[in-house]
Amino acid sequence: MLAAGAACALLAVAAGAFGAHALRGRLDATIISVFETGVRYQMYHALALLATGLAAARWPHRLWMLAASGFVLGVVLFSGSLYLMTLGGWRSIGWVTPFGGLAFLIGWGLFGAAAFRITRAAEAPP
Repeated sequence: MLAAGAACALLAVAAGAFGAHALRGRLDATIISVFETGVRYQMYHALALLATGLAAARWPHRLWMLAASGFVLGVVLFSGSLYLMTLGGWRSIGWVTPFGGLAFLIGWGLFGAAAFRITRAAEAPP
């Protein structure tokens, strides 16, 4: 999870730099905004993967891996579809984007479930 988070963050920074330097002036502002949304959500979920990895190391449970899987799938589907729409001109792939958003939501729900499980275990009498 930590390695996936670091890789995801590295690629988000690279994509952001590419967008800021190579795409400005080549694409209109609306399309640049779509690309930037993909980069932003990728970075958010790179940080989520790092947090998930740290939590899993401290409080092992399978829910962390499931949450991380939701985050990774969300990056691939959500951010990936936005990148393909802007860079490849594949506007027809827009139907994939909501499934990425759903994967993000499932990942956050599982993250919350894992966190709830930890707090319940911490509050349980010895």
